[in-house]
Amino acid sequence: MPCVTGLSASPVAEDTARRPVLGPRLAAVLVFGASAAVLVVEIVALRLLAPYLGLTLETSTLVIGIALTAIALGSWLGGRVADQVDPLRLLAPALGIPGVVVALTPAVLRGVGEWARPALILVAALTILVPGALLSAVTPLVTKVRLTSLAETGTVVGRLSGVRTVGSIVGTVLTGFVLLSRLPVSGILVGLGALLVTASVAVGLRMRGRSGAAPALALVLAAGGLAASVAPGGCDVETRYHCAEVVTDPAGGRTLVLDGVRHSYVDADDPAHLEFTYVKAVASVADTAFPKGGPLTAHHLGGGGLTLPRYLAATRPGTRSTVSEIDDGVVRIDRERLGLRPQSGVDVRTEDGRLGLTRLDPGSLDLVVGDAFGGVSVPWHLTTVQALTEVRRVLARDGLYVVNLIDHGEQAFAKAELATLREVFDHVALLGKPVDIGLARSGAPAGGNVVAVASDRPVDLAAVRKALDARRTGWTTATGDALAAWTAGAPVLTDDYAPVDQLLQPYASPARR
Repeated sequence: MPCVTGLSASPVAEDTARRPVLGPRLAAVLVFGASAAVLVVEIVALRLLAPYLGLTLETSTLVIGIALTAIALGSWLGGRVADQVDPLRLLAPALGIPGVVVALTPAVLRGVGEWARPALILVAALTILVPGALLSAVTPLVTKVRLTSLAETGTVVGRLSGVRTVGSIVGTVLTGFVLLSRLPVSGILVGLGALLVTASVAVGLRMRGRSGAAPALALVLAAGGLAASVAPGGCDVETRYHCAEVVTDPAGGRTLVLDGVRHSYVDADDPAHLEFTYVKAVASVADTAFPKGGPLTAHHLGGGGLTLPRYLAATRPGTRSTVSEIDDGVVRIDRERLGLRPQSGVDVRTEDGRLGLTRLDPGSLDLVVGDAFGGVSVPWHLTTVQALTEVRRVLARDGLYVVNLIDHGEQAFAKAELATLREVFDHVALLGKPVDIGLARSGAPAGGNVVAVASDRPVDLAAVRKALDARRTGWTTATGDALAAWTAGAPVLTDDYAPVDQLLQPYASPARR
């Protein structure tokens, strides 16, 4: 009589023998690498989108939300599919397809941003969601393969979950502290795509002994690298925080463009030449509020092209200006492309603006200039009562705080910041177009730049208006009851409550400065 047990066990035994073994080390490497790649894509996507959507809380929230959706979706679907199909057959595609998408992402997003911007958010979501979901599916696929006994379920799941978390941490730290400071965005994503495709081919060879898709994947990868190199929206320099360009005009002036926004205009041969209206307004305040030509001790929150520090050095010999500029890449551009000289009377320090204030002595400054921006918004931690109290601390008794603001629509943020300034300083004034600062009887605010002036002593606003008129700015001033009426009902910003990005209205043209 035939042995039933032997016949029934034979096919299973043969299948187990033929099935490739995924050892614990290779399993950990796959989970670690896939998880790290998801976070690299997430962080770099912020840099790709900033020139078109702005470097705002909304942009960051959007990208983080899409990435988390991808991780959740991939984990769920990966686990479900792993119970229905041999997971080993899916590992190579789960790495290779994301590699191709990631390599093409710089060219695709920049092309859509330039030529089809209404579709940008949808396309951006897909370029994050698709690779993120597939890479997140690697963990449940690998876990299914490694679970050979119920007795070790907790050990296997716990180990791979820990490896996945460590991979995410390493991807985040590596991108933020190393990759973005040393490589262009397109280089990071094309390189990551190459690694993922290589890993896909290697896994395919190990699991099946061949990978017929390898030539096609390599061809698409090469196309992605070529497209990224010729795609619009490229940068002269990729700094730690910005996509930076320097544009030279026929007259020899140079404009610093950060993430698509014109930040500074510099004439290295004539530092007294001012181009942007808001810069003329700040200069008008400095010219009239202090004795003509006398040296000042000034501190600048935000550097950009250092137009105002250079102006003060040129028009007030002996002036000492220190600058808190958080982006060392921008400082290098100032020196290498915008003609900053060592003996210019300007000391630039790579530091956060608010932290830079804390090391300054009380009453040591004549002038503090606020011109720090992330996209088109002032970093929220520089707008609060606590931050402005720190500004007031470092100002001399007759010192001034002059800050550049950008807002549109109903200008809810600008009104809130003026209300906050009035909470801290005895005297506050606003400079801008009459329609933008509530002085015009008709017409809707156009929006753009306004400049606020705050101090504990009165400022000669008549002299300021005369200087604004001499520079043909079209701006005027508001203070007292007019300013109080304009800011009525606006919230006072504090470290505990400063919804700066939410107060800012959508803007149509971020290039206006």
